[in-house]
Amino acid sequence: MVSEFNAPNPVLFGIGTRKQVGEKLKRFGCTKVLLVYDPGIKAIGVADEINSYIEAAGIETVHYGNVQADPPDWSVNEAGELGIREKVDGVVGIGGGSSIDSAKAAKMLQTNPPPINQYFGREGVITKPSVPLIVIPTTAGTGSECTPGGVITDTTVHAKLNIAGVGCQVNLGIVDPELTVGLPPRSTAATGFDAFCHCAESFTSGRPNPYSGVVGKEGMRLVAKYLERAVKNGKEDIEAREGMMLAATLGGIAMSGALCHMSHDIGKSLGAAFGIAHGNACGACLPQVLQAVTPAVPDRVRFIAETFGAEVPEDATNEQLGEIICETMKAFMNRIDFPKLSGYGISLEEMLAVVPDGVMAQVNGAIKLFGGYGTSPIEVTPELIKDIVTRAYNEN
Repeated sequence: MVSEFNAPNPVLFGIGTRKQVGEKLKRFGCTKVLLVYDPGIKAIGVADEINSYIEAAGIETVHYGNVQADPPDWSVNEAGELGIREKVDGVVGIGGGSSIDSAKAAKMLQTNPPPINQYFGREGVITKPSVPLIVIPTTAGTGSECTPGGVITDTTVHAKLNIAGVGCQVNLGIVDPELTVGLPPRSTAATGFDAFCHCAESFTSGRPNPYSGVVGKEGMRLVAKYLERAVKNGKEDIEAREGMMLAATLGGIAMSGALCHMSHDIGKSLGAAFGIAHGNACGACLPQVLQAVTPAVPDRVRFIAETFGAEVPEDATNEQLGEIICETMKAFMNRIDFPKLSGYGISLEEMLAVVPDGVMAQVNGAIKLFGGYGTSPIEVTPELIKDIVTRAYNEN
Protein backbone atom coordinates (compact mmCIF):
# COMPACT_ATOMS: atom_id res chain seq x y z
CA MET A 1 0.00 0.00 0.00
CA VAL A 2 1.44 3.36 -1.08
CA SER A 3 -0.51 6.55 -0.47
CA GLU A 4 0.10 10.28 -0.17
CA PHE A 5 -1.90 12.61 2.05
CA ASN A 6 -1.51 15.98 3.78
CA ALA A 7 -2.06 16.60 7.48
CA PRO A 8 -0.52 18.95 8.35
CA ASN A 9 2.32 18.35 5.87
CA PRO A 10 2.76 15.95 2.94
CA VAL A 11 3.45 12.33 3.91
CA LEU A 12 4.63 9.68 1.49
CA PHE A 13 3.72 6.30 2.96
CA GLY A 14 4.57 2.78 1.83
CA ILE A 15 7.13 0.03 1.47
CA GLY A 16 10.21 1.18 -0.45
CA THR A 17 9.36 4.89 -0.36
CA ARG A 18 12.70 5.73 1.28
CA LYS A 19 14.33 5.24 -2.13
CA GLN A 20 12.58 8.40 -3.39
CA VAL A 21 14.37 10.75 -1.00
CA GLY A 22 16.89 12.00 -3.58
CA GLU A 23 14.20 12.71 -6.15
CA LYS A 24 12.10 14.57 -3.58
CA LEU A 25 15.06 16.72 -2.48
CA LYS A 26 15.75 17.68 -6.10
CA ARG A 27 12.14 18.81 -6.45
CA PHE A 28 12.71 21.09 -3.46
CA GLY A 29 15.74 22.54 -5.27
CA CYS A 30 18.28 21.19 -2.77
CA THR A 31 21.93 20.85 -3.79
CA LYS A 32 23.60 20.22 -0.41
CA VAL A 33 21.81 18.77 2.60
CA LEU A 34 22.51 18.07 6.27
CA LEU A 35 21.74 14.49 7.38
CA VAL A 36 20.82 14.25 11.07
CA TYR A 37 20.77 10.87 12.86
CA ASP A 38 22.05 8.99 15.91
CA PRO A 39 25.00 6.57 16.13
CA GLY A 40 22.67 3.55 16.12
CA ILE A 41 21.23 4.50 12.72
CA LYS A 42 24.77 4.68 11.39
CA ALA A 43 25.69 1.32 12.94
CA ILE A 44 22.84 -0.59 11.25
CA GLY A 45 23.58 0.93 7.85
CA VAL A 46 20.42 2.99 7.41
CA ALA A 47 22.25 6.34 7.32
CA ASP A 48 24.57 5.10 4.57
CA GLU A 49 21.66 3.68 2.59
CA ILE A 50 19.71 6.95 2.68
CA ASN A 51 22.92 8.83 1.86
CA SER A 52 23.39 6.69 -1.25
CA TYR A 53 19.94 7.59 -2.59
CA ILE A 54 20.65 11.28 -2.03
CA GLU A 55 24.07 11.24 -3.65
CA ALA A 56 22.69 9.25 -6.60
CA ALA A 57 20.45 12.25 -7.27
CA GLY A 58 23.54 14.47 -7.50
CA ILE A 59 23.09 16.14 -4.12
CA GLU A 60 26.00 16.72 -1.69
CA THR A 61 25.66 15.59 1.92
CA VAL A 62 26.98 16.74 5.30
CA HIS A 63 26.49 14.46 8.30
CA TYR A 64 25.61 15.11 11.94
CA GLY A 65 25.57 11.65 13.51
CA ASN A 66 25.64 12.53 17.21
CA VAL A 67 21.94 12.86 18.03
CA GLN A 68 21.27 12.16 21.71
CA ALA A 69 18.20 10.60 23.33
CA ASP A 70 15.71 13.26 24.47
CA PRO A 71 17.87 15.68 22.45
CA PRO A 72 19.63 18.26 24.62
CA ASP A 73 20.01 21.86 23.52
CA TRP A 74 23.78 21.59 23.05
CA SER A 75 23.41 18.71 20.57
CA VAL A 76 20.86 20.40 18.31
CA ASN A 77 22.92 23.61 18.47
CA GLU A 78 25.89 21.59 17.19
CA ALA A 79 23.81 20.21 14.33
CA GLY A 80 22.45 23.62 13.39
CA GLU A 81 25.86 25.27 13.49
CA LEU A 82 27.30 22.52 11.26
CA GLY A 83 24.64 23.23 8.67
CA ILE A 84 25.32 26.96 8.82
CA ARG A 85 29.08 26.45 8.37
CA GLU A 86 28.54 24.13 5.43
CA LYS A 87 25.91 26.40 3.84
CA VAL A 88 23.37 23.60 3.37
CA ASP A 89 20.08 24.26 1.62
CA GLY A 90 18.15 21.33 3.07
CA VAL A 91 17.95 18.97 6.07
CA VAL A 92 17.10 15.26 6.28
CA GLY A 93 16.25 13.67 9.64
CA ILE A 94 16.61 9.88 9.90
CA GLY A 95 15.60 7.83 12.94
CA GLY A 96 13.22 7.95 15.88
CA GLY A 97 11.66 10.93 17.56
CA SER A 98 14.95 12.26 18.91
CA SER A 99 16.54 12.38 15.45
CA ILE A 100 13.48 13.94 13.87
CA ASP A 101 13.14 16.59 16.59
CA SER A 102 16.87 17.31 16.26
CA ALA A 103 16.46 17.73 12.51
CA LYS A 104 13.54 20.12 13.06
CA ALA A 105 15.70 22.20 15.39
CA ALA A 106 18.65 22.10 12.97
CA LYS A 107 16.38 23.34 10.19
CA MET A 108 15.13 26.20 12.37
CA LEU A 109 18.68 27.33 13.14
CA GLN A 110 19.59 27.72 9.47
CA THR A 111 17.62 30.98 9.31
CA ASN A 112 16.96 31.68 12.99
CA PRO A 113 20.32 32.30 14.70
CA PRO A 114 21.46 29.88 17.44
CA PRO A 115 21.06 28.96 20.23
CA ILE A 116 17.84 26.95 20.08
CA ASN A 117 16.98 27.95 23.68
CA GLN A 118 15.61 31.34 22.58
CA TYR A 119 12.87 29.60 20.56
CA PHE A 120 11.39 27.43 23.31
CA GLY A 121 7.67 27.73 23.97
CA ARG A 122 4.51 27.83 21.90
CA GLU A 123 3.24 31.27 22.89
CA GLY A 124 4.64 34.38 21.27
CA VAL A 125 7.60 32.66 19.57
CA ILE A 126 7.97 33.87 15.99
CA THR A 127 10.44 32.19 13.62
CA LYS A 128 11.43 32.74 10.00
CA PRO A 129 10.83 30.13 7.28
CA SER A 130 13.86 27.95 6.67
CA VAL A 131 15.32 25.38 4.30
CA PRO A 132 13.33 22.28 3.20
CA LEU A 133 13.17 19.40 5.69
CA ILE A 134 12.48 15.75 4.89
CA VAL A 135 12.13 13.33 7.80
CA ILE A 136 12.36 9.53 7.55
CA PRO A 137 11.20 7.72 10.72
CA THR A 138 12.73 4.36 11.61
CA THR A 139 10.38 3.64 14.54
CA ALA A 140 6.60 3.32 14.64
CA GLY A 141 5.87 5.60 17.55
CA THR A 142 6.27 9.35 17.68
CA GLY A 143 4.43 10.38 14.52
CA SER A 144 6.90 13.29 14.39
CA GLU A 145 6.84 13.17 10.60
CA CYS A 146 3.48 14.96 10.72
CA THR A 147 3.59 17.15 13.81
CA PRO A 148 4.26 20.89 13.64
CA GLY A 149 6.95 21.02 16.32
CA GLY A 150 9.39 19.11 18.47
CA VAL A 151 10.61 18.64 22.02
CA ILE A 152 14.14 19.60 23.10
CA THR A 153 15.71 19.28 26.56
CA ASP A 154 16.81 22.59 28.05
CA THR A 155 19.86 21.56 30.06
CA THR A 156 19.88 24.77 32.08
CA VAL A 157 16.50 24.05 33.71
CA HIS A 158 16.43 20.26 33.13
CA ALA A 159 13.04 20.34 31.38
CA LYS A 160 11.68 19.18 28.04
CA LEU A 161 10.43 22.21 26.14
CA ASN A 162 8.69 22.72 22.82
CA ILE A 163 9.81 24.28 19.57
CA ALA A 164 7.14 25.07 17.03
CA GLY A 165 6.22 27.30 14.11
CA VAL A 166 7.16 27.76 10.52
CA GLY A 167 10.89 27.65 11.30
CA CYS A 168 10.85 23.91 12.04
CA GLN A 169 8.04 22.82 9.71
CA VAL A 170 8.37 19.43 8.01
CA ASN A 171 8.17 19.70 4.22
CA LEU A 172 7.81 15.96 3.62
CA GLY A 173 7.62 12.84 5.72
CA ILE A 174 8.75 9.61 4.07
CA VAL A 175 7.30 6.68 6.03
CA ASP A 176 8.68 3.31 4.96
CA PRO A 177 7.60 0.34 7.14
CA GLU A 178 10.62 -1.71 6.01
CA LEU A 179 12.84 0.53 8.12
CA THR A 180 11.25 -0.85 11.32
CA VAL A 181 11.72 -4.56 10.56
CA GLY A 182 14.93 -4.83 12.61
CA LEU A 183 13.57 -2.96 15.64
CA PRO A 184 13.97 -5.13 18.80
CA PRO A 185 10.82 -6.28 20.64
CA ARG A 186 11.24 -3.91 23.62
CA SER A 187 11.79 -0.92 21.37
CA THR A 188 8.82 -1.99 19.26
CA ALA A 189 6.66 -2.14 22.38
CA ALA A 190 7.85 1.22 23.71
CA THR A 191 7.44 3.14 20.46
CA GLY A 192 4.18 1.39 19.63
CA PHE A 193 2.73 2.31 23.01
CA ASP A 194 3.75 5.91 22.42
CA ALA A 195 1.66 5.83 19.23
CA PHE A 196 -1.22 4.36 21.22
CA CYS A 197 -0.93 7.10 23.86
CA HIS A 198 -1.12 9.77 21.15
CA CYS A 199 -4.34 8.26 19.82
CA ALA A 200 -5.94 7.52 23.20
CA GLU A 201 -5.06 10.83 24.82
CA SER A 202 -6.16 12.95 21.86
CA PHE A 203 -9.37 10.87 21.67
CA THR A 204 -10.12 11.56 25.35
CA SER A 205 -8.75 15.12 25.32
CA GLY A 206 -10.44 18.11 26.87
CA ARG A 207 -10.00 19.79 23.47
CA PRO A 208 -11.76 17.23 21.25
CA ASN A 209 -12.47 17.68 17.57
CA PRO A 210 -14.13 15.32 15.05
CA TYR A 211 -11.02 15.10 12.87
CA SER A 212 -8.77 13.93 15.67
CA GLY A 213 -11.51 11.60 16.86
CA VAL A 214 -11.82 9.76 13.57
CA VAL A 215 -8.06 9.50 13.07
CA GLY A 216 -7.42 8.49 16.68
CA LYS A 217 -10.03 5.72 16.57
CA GLU A 218 -8.42 4.17 13.50
CA GLY A 219 -4.96 4.47 15.05
CA MET A 220 -6.10 2.60 18.16
CA ARG A 221 -7.75 -0.09 16.06
CA LEU A 222 -4.44 -0.64 14.29
CA VAL A 223 -2.49 -0.78 17.57
CA ALA A 224 -4.92 -3.34 18.99
CA LYS A 225 -4.57 -5.47 15.87
CA TYR A 226 -0.86 -5.20 15.14
CA LEU A 227 1.32 -4.15 18.10
CA GLU A 228 1.43 -7.54 19.80
CA ARG A 229 2.20 -9.19 16.45
CA ALA A 230 4.98 -6.69 15.72
CA VAL A 231 6.52 -7.25 19.16
CA LYS A 232 6.46 -11.05 18.89
CA ASN A 233 7.28 -11.54 15.19
CA GLY A 234 8.53 -8.20 13.92
CA LYS A 235 11.19 -9.61 11.61
CA GLU A 236 8.72 -11.69 9.61
CA ASP A 237 5.39 -9.91 9.90
CA ILE A 238 5.67 -6.98 7.50
CA GLU A 239 1.90 -6.51 7.60
CA ALA A 240 2.13 -5.81 11.32
CA ARG A 241 5.05 -3.43 10.78
CA GLU A 242 3.08 -1.56 8.12
CA GLY A 243 0.02 -1.40 10.36
CA MET A 244 2.02 0.03 13.24
CA MET A 245 3.75 2.57 11.02
CA LEU A 246 0.34 3.78 9.89
CA ALA A 247 -0.87 3.85 13.51
CA ALA A 248 2.11 6.02 14.47
CA THR A 249 1.50 8.46 11.63
CA LEU A 250 -2.20 8.66 12.47
CA GLY A 251 -1.29 9.24 16.11
CA GLY A 252 0.84 12.20 15.12
CA ILE A 253 -2.04 13.62 13.08
CA ALA A 254 -4.59 12.96 15.85
CA MET A 255 -2.59 15.10 18.27
CA SER A 256 -3.00 18.18 16.08
CA GLY A 257 -5.51 20.40 17.83
CA ALA A 258 -6.71 17.92 20.47
CA LEU A 259 -3.25 17.36 21.97
CA CYS A 260 -2.29 14.82 24.65
CA HIS A 261 -2.90 15.13 28.38
CA MET A 262 -1.90 13.46 31.64
CA SER A 263 -0.05 10.37 30.37
CA HIS A 264 2.27 12.53 28.30
CA ASP A 265 2.60 15.17 31.02
CA ILE A 266 3.68 12.42 33.43
CA GLY A 267 5.92 10.86 30.78
CA LYS A 268 7.74 14.10 30.03
CA SER A 269 8.36 14.64 33.73
CA LEU A 270 9.68 11.10 34.20
CA GLY A 271 11.87 11.42 31.12
CA ALA A 272 13.34 14.78 32.10
CA ALA A 273 14.04 13.74 35.69
CA PHE A 274 15.15 10.13 35.29
CA GLY A 275 15.96 9.54 31.61
CA ILE A 276 13.21 6.95 31.10
CA ALA A 277 12.62 6.37 27.38
CA HIS A 278 9.75 8.47 26.09
CA GLY A 279 7.35 5.70 25.04
CA ASN A 280 7.90 3.78 28.27
CA ALA A 281 7.49 6.91 30.39
CA CYS A 282 4.30 8.05 28.67
CA GLY A 283 2.70 4.62 28.75
CA ALA A 284 3.63 3.76 32.33
CA CYS A 285 0.52 5.32 33.88
CA LEU A 286 -1.95 5.08 30.99
CA PRO A 287 -4.25 2.46 32.60
CA GLN A 288 -4.79 4.65 35.66
CA VAL A 289 -5.10 7.84 33.58
CA LEU A 290 -7.85 6.33 31.45
CA GLN A 291 -9.61 5.13 34.59
CA ALA A 292 -9.40 8.63 36.06
CA VAL A 293 -10.96 10.34 33.01
CA THR A 294 -13.73 7.75 32.55
CA PRO A 295 -16.47 9.81 34.28
CA ALA A 296 -15.82 12.72 31.89
CA VAL A 297 -15.68 10.70 28.64
CA PRO A 298 -17.34 7.31 29.30
CA ASP A 299 -18.37 6.62 25.70
CA ARG A 300 -14.84 7.19 24.47
CA VAL A 301 -13.33 5.02 27.18
CA ARG A 302 -15.86 2.29 26.33
CA PHE A 303 -14.69 2.41 22.70
CA ILE A 304 -11.06 1.96 23.74
CA ALA A 305 -11.87 -0.94 26.05
CA GLU A 306 -13.94 -2.74 23.43
CA THR A 307 -11.31 -2.11 20.74
CA PHE A 308 -8.83 -4.00 22.93
CA GLY A 309 -11.18 -6.92 23.40
CA ALA A 310 -12.97 -6.10 26.66
CA GLU A 311 -16.60 -7.07 27.17
CA VAL A 312 -18.35 -4.06 28.64
CA PRO A 313 -21.92 -4.51 29.97
CA GLU A 314 -24.41 -2.09 28.42
CA ASP A 315 -25.42 -0.89 31.87
CA ALA A 316 -21.87 -0.58 33.25
CA THR A 317 -21.45 2.31 35.66
CA ASN A 318 -18.60 4.74 35.26
CA GLU A 319 -16.87 3.09 38.19
CA GLN A 320 -17.16 -0.34 36.57
CA LEU A 321 -16.06 1.01 33.20
CA GLY A 322 -13.02 2.62 34.83
CA GLU A 323 -12.03 -0.69 36.38
CA ILE A 324 -12.52 -2.50 33.06
CA ILE A 325 -10.35 -0.10 31.06
CA CYS A 326 -7.61 -0.21 33.70
CA GLU A 327 -7.49 -4.01 33.79
CA THR A 328 -7.73 -4.25 29.98
CA MET A 329 -4.77 -1.95 29.50
CA LYS A 330 -2.68 -3.69 32.17
CA ALA A 331 -3.33 -7.07 30.51
CA PHE A 332 -2.32 -5.69 27.11
CA MET A 333 0.87 -4.21 28.55
CA ASN A 334 1.74 -7.56 30.11
CA ARG A 335 1.27 -9.35 26.78
CA ILE A 336 3.82 -7.10 25.09
CA ASP A 337 6.21 -7.20 28.07
CA PHE A 338 5.89 -3.47 28.66
CA PRO A 339 8.34 -2.30 31.38
CA LYS A 340 6.94 -1.73 34.85
CA LEU A 341 7.37 1.68 36.46
CA SER A 342 8.79 -0.02 39.53
CA GLY A 343 11.50 -1.73 37.47
CA TYR A 344 13.81 1.23 36.80
CA GLY A 345 15.58 1.24 40.15
CA ILE A 346 13.93 4.52 41.10
CA SER A 347 11.93 4.68 44.31
CA LEU A 348 8.33 5.82 44.38
CA GLU A 349 9.35 8.59 46.76
CA GLU A 350 11.88 9.92 44.26
CA MET A 351 9.24 10.00 41.55
CA LEU A 352 6.65 11.68 43.73
CA ALA A 353 9.20 14.34 44.68
CA VAL A 354 9.34 15.67 41.11
CA VAL A 355 6.54 14.33 38.88
CA PRO A 356 3.49 16.15 40.33
CA ASP A 357 5.26 19.51 40.17
CA GLY A 358 6.47 18.77 36.64
CA VAL A 359 2.98 17.85 35.50
CA MET A 360 1.39 20.91 37.08
CA ALA A 361 3.90 23.18 35.34
CA GLN A 362 2.83 21.73 32.00
CA VAL A 363 -0.86 21.84 32.86
CA ASN A 364 -0.68 25.46 33.99
CA GLY A 365 1.23 26.37 30.84
CA ALA A 366 -1.50 24.81 28.69
CA ILE A 367 -4.22 26.58 30.67
CA LYS A 368 -2.47 29.91 30.09
CA LEU A 369 -1.93 29.17 26.40
CA PHE A 370 -5.49 28.07 25.70
CA GLY A 371 -7.29 30.78 27.60
CA GLY A 372 -8.29 29.17 30.86
CA TYR A 373 -8.56 25.46 30.10
CA GLY A 374 -6.06 22.71 29.49
CA THR A 375 -6.00 19.46 27.58
CA SER A 376 -7.27 17.04 30.24
CA PRO A 377 -11.02 16.33 30.32
CA ILE A 378 -10.90 16.51 34.14
CA GLU A 379 -9.26 18.89 36.58
CA VAL A 380 -5.64 17.97 37.23
CA THR A 381 -4.27 18.40 40.75
CA PRO A 382 -1.02 17.36 42.43
CA GLU A 383 -3.02 14.92 44.57
CA LEU A 384 -4.51 13.26 41.50
CA ILE A 385 -1.08 12.84 39.89
CA LYS A 386 0.37 11.41 43.11
CA ASP A 387 -2.45 8.87 43.24
CA ILE A 388 -2.05 7.88 39.57
CA VAL A 389 1.73 7.47 39.83
CA THR A 390 1.49 5.57 43.13
CA ARG A 391 -1.08 3.16 41.76
CA ALA A 392 0.85 2.64 38.51
CA TYR A 393 4.05 1.97 40.47
CA ASN A 394 2.35 -0.64 42.64
CA GLU A 395 -0.13 -2.20 40.20
CA ASN A 396 1.16 -2.26 36.63
